[in-house]
Amino acid sequence: MKTKLVLWGTDAKDERVLIAMELRPELNQVGTWLFPEEIATDEFSQKLFDEWRESKEVPFPEGFTYREQELTMTEGLLPADIKVERGDIVQRAQAEWHFIVLSSKLKESYHSELEDLKERVEHLEDFDDSVWNNLKNFWDKVQNQVRERNLFRDHIENLRENTNHLFDRLKELRKKMDDEFSKRSKETMQKFMGTLEEVEQKAKEGLRLQSAFDELKRIQREYRDAQMTRDHRSKVWDRLDGAFKAIKEKRFGSESSSSSEDSPFMRIKRRYDGLMEAIQKMERSIQRDRDDLDFQHKKIETTDGQLEAQIRQAKITMIDERIRSKEEKLNEMAHTRTELEARMEQMRQREAKQAERDRLEVAKEHAKEKIAEQIKHQAAAMEEIADKLEKAAETIAPEKEKPAPKEKEKKPRKKGGLIEAITEKVEEAIEDVVDTTKAVAEVLGDKIEDAVEDLKEKLNPETEEKVEEKVEKEEKGEEEKKE
Repeated sequence: MKTKLVLWGTDAKDERVLIAMELRPELNQVGTWLFPEEIATDEFSQKLFDEWRESKEVPFPEGFTYREQELTMTEGLLPADIKVERGDIVQRAQAEWHFIVLSSKLKESYHSELEDLKERVEHLEDFDDSVWNNLKNFWDKVQNQVRERNLFRDHIENLRENTNHLFDRLKELRKKMDDEFSKRSKETMQKFMGTLEEVEQKAKEGLRLQSAFDELKRIQREYRDAQMTRDHRSKVWDRLDGAFKAIKEKRFGSESSSSSEDSPFMRIKRRYDGLMEAIQKMERSIQRDRDDLDFQHKKIETTDGQLEAQIRQAKITMIDERIRSKEEKLNEMAHTRTELEARMEQMRQREAKQAERDRLEVAKEHAKEKIAEQIKHQAAAMEEIADKLEKAAETIAPEKEKPAPKEKEKKPRKKGGLIEAITEKVEEAIEDVVDTTKAVAEVLGDKIEDAVEDLKEKLNPETEEKVEEKVEKEEKGEEEKKE
C-alpha cells in the first residue's frame, strides 16, 4: 500500500490546485500540500505522479500551502473548501492509511517485545530452554501476522534480522551445553556399563542370582532418573535388558526369558507405559500454557496502551486455543488409556484361566501316564492269573485218572471246594490291582476304582463257570471210560 497520494482538485475560488498528501505512520499524521495551477507545471506535476509517489525525492517550488492533521476515520483528509473529482480515491486512501498506522503500531510493539528478549539473551551465560521457547513463540506470532497480512514485508525485515541474531546466540549456548551434556552423558553411560558388567559376570557364574536380579532393578531405577543423550540411553537400555533376560534364563530356563517379554500382555503393557509417559508430558505442557495464560492476564491488567492490550488479548486467545487443542488430545489419550487398562485386565484374566487350564492339562497327562502304567501292570497280572488257572486245571485231570477201589463206590467230588480255592487266588490278585489303582483314583476320582470293581465282578463268575465246566467235562469223560 502506498503512503502518498497525488490528484487534481479545486479550491474555494474554484481554481485548479495540485494536491499532494503523505502519511506518516509513526506519528499517525497526514501532511497535505496544495500547489496552485500557476506553479504546478506539467513537468512538476508529472514528477509528482511518477516519482514522488514512489518515494523519490522531488524539489517543491515556492508558493505552495501546507497543513498537517491527525489521521482519523471520522474526519476527512482534505479541508472542506477543497473539492476533488474522485472523492472515492481519498476515502479509500483514508481507510488504507488507517490500516497502515495500526500495522506500524503492531510492528513497534513487536520491536519492543523483541528488545526485552534481546536483553534476556544478552545476560545469559548458559542456554535457557524457556528463553528459546519464548523467542520461538515470538517469531511464530510474527509469521502468523505476516500470513494474515497484518504486517508488511518491509516491517519484518528488521524483526527477522534481530530475531535471527538472537537465535544464533542461543544456538551457540545450546551447542556449548550439548557438548558438556554429552560429556557427562558418556561418563554416566560408562558407569552404568561397568556396573552391568559386574552383574553379568555374576549371572555367568550362576551365583547369587536373586541378589543380581535385585541389583538390576536398582540400576533400572537409577537409569530412569539419569541424564543421558538418546544414543547413550539406548545403549544402556539394551545392555540392561540383555542382563535381565540372561538372569531370567538362568533362574527359570530359556523359555521364560523370551515368552514373558514377547507376550501380547507385555506388548500392551509397554504401549500403556509409553502412553502414560506421553500423558504426563501433555499435562506438563498444558500446565506451562496455563502459567503463561496467567502471566498474560496479569500483564493485560497493567497495560498502558490500547494496542498493547489488544496484542495481549490476542496472545490470550492463542494460548486458550492451544490449551483447548491439547486438552482434546489429552482426552483422546485418556480414552485410549481406559481401553488399554480394560484390555490388560481381560488379558490378565485370560492368562490366569489359561494357566489353570495348563495346570489341569499337566495333571491329566500325569494321570494318563499313571493309568497307562497301571493298565500295563494289570494286564500282566491278568496274564499271570490266566497261567495259574491253566496250571490248576491241568492238575485236576491226573487225579481223576487213578482207579478207585472196587469195594468202595466213587463218591462225587465236591466242585465247590476247588472252585472256591481258585477263586480266592483270583480275588487276591485282583485285590493287588485294586490297591495300586486307588493311587490313580485320587487324581481322576472314584471312576477307576468303580471300573476295577466292575471288572472284578465280571471276572469272578466267568472264571468260576470256566472251571466248573472243565470239571464237569473231566467227570463225564471218566464215567464214559468206566462204561
